[in-house]
Amino acid sequence: MIELTFEERNLVCIYSGGGTRLGTIAALEDMRRYLAPDEAELLALTDSALGKLYGMDDETFAGLDLIPDFDPEDSAYGE
Repeated sequence: MIELTFEERNLVCIYSGGGTRLGTIAALEDMRRYLAPDEAELLALTDSALGKLYGMDDETFAGLDLIPDFDPEDSAYGE
């Protein structure tokens, strides 16, 4: 099973285009085009999340708990 990291999960929550896997992929790919060269960390995070989204099916995506949690200390997904 493909697991999203804490950071990937929050990024996917922010860009979950219409709640579908393909919509989220499209939104992330669109955002990626606007990243500046000095945003290498966000680019790497986006690419990692996209790779995982491409690797999962729609059923797996639908089963994700996509509720943003911006405090990794309080998160069940914290690392």
